[in-house]
Amino acid sequence: MSIKLIIADDNSFIREGLKIILTSYDEFEVLDTVNDGQEAVEYCTDHDVDIALLDVRMPNLNGVEATKLITEQTNTKPIILTTFDDDEYIVDAVKNGAKGYLLKNNDPERIRDAIKSVYNGNSILQDIILEKIKGNLQEKEEVKTKIDTSKFTERERDIMALIAKGYSNKEISKQLFISDGTVANYISSILGKTGLEHRTQIAIYYLTGKVN
Repeated sequence: MSIKLIIADDNSFIREGLKIILTSYDEFEVLDTVNDGQEAVEYCTDHDVDIALLDVRMPNLNGVEATKLITEQTNTKPIILTTFDDDEYIVDAVKNGAKGYLLKNNDPERIRDAIKSVYNGNSILQDIILEKIKGNLQEKEEVKTKIDTSKFTERERDIMALIAKGYSNKEISKQLFISDGTVANYISSILGKTGLEHRTQIAIYYLTGKVN
């Protein structure tokens, strides 16, 4: 079964280039290319689309705004694909339901793998995202939370704090002297309590107190 894609980018050269690259893989079917976020939303509303590759900076409706509408109105999974790594866009895209955030300078194989991973239910967020979030903090030790801590156990709060500092599951397990599997179980519990979907959203929630 082919993974059905659309590509939204106001740069026709990039749009068509991506289409050529992606159609070279048997597992992808590029249904259409569109010029902006509004066209992407309308196409996903009217058609059965698995993945929408969205540029950030587009006229009429940008990729972050389109992500929100596509997530709310369709079953399509948005992936932000951009040359920009602005903090504001990263955080807002994740909050709006982006399942992936990749820079266009990735090699085709990495983009291919990311699309397949998102299609299979995973979230792909490059290390640069948490690095940007951490970059907003002067020192790791200065991380402060704005969440309602009463909803979480002490261990869950510890894990959320470490996620917000950019720690991987393996690093968290070493820090707290628990197994990787136990860390994963705690993260699943946190996701269940908050309605969030992945660990990057946990980091943003811990830092801002907002789930959307």
